[in-house]
Amino acid sequence: MHAAQDALTPFLHGDIPYLEKALRTIGVYVLILLLLRIVGKRQLAQLSTFDLVVMLLLANVVQNAVIGPDDSVLGAAFGAAVLLAVNNAVVRAAARYEWLGRLLEGTPTTLARDGHWLTPVIRRNGLRRADLDAAVRHQGGDDVTETTEVTLEPGGALVVQLAEPEQSADKSDIAALQAALAALDRKVDALGGRSR
Repeated sequence: MHAAQDALTPFLHGDIPYLEKALRTIGVYVLILLLLRIVGKRQLAQLSTFDLVVMLLLANVVQNAVIGPDDSVLGAAFGAAVLLAVNNAVVRAAARYEWLGRLLEGTPTTLARDGHWLTPVIRRNGLRRADLDAAVRHQGGDDVTETTEVTLEPGGALVVQLAEPEQSADKSDIAALQAALAALDRKVDALGGRSR
């Protein structure tokens, strides 16, 4: 009986008090949030192979700071619960208070305007033109000359606004075309009826 209980002890009981574990988790969360804010939106825009390696190693580097020498299952579960709760609270607060959202995530960055890339802005954000050209093609344009604006959103999404003639047809365009065709059919029918 004691042997089984002794075997479970390392899995269930940690070496760190839960308050310390909660404070460690919150501290590391805030630190990583600040570091990602300083590094910029590029890290979130599209993860290159290098960025993916950094993110994976970053998780490993901060692991001990969060859990310390505690390798118990309950300790890990507690740390994960604290991390998820803090993240949920921060996300909700950022959504509720616009100023906090801007502080934590930043504001959109314009990368192209009126069909031209803003090269100094692109360089400052550490982005590659080839990736941006691919984003324009992915969102329906052939190249940047077909855009009115390209922005990098705070969450890392690239948003491409195509010039009016380059935009794909939407439901209202199709409805207007169908109405015009129906009117044309009525005129053709009316003209056909007169000639008989």
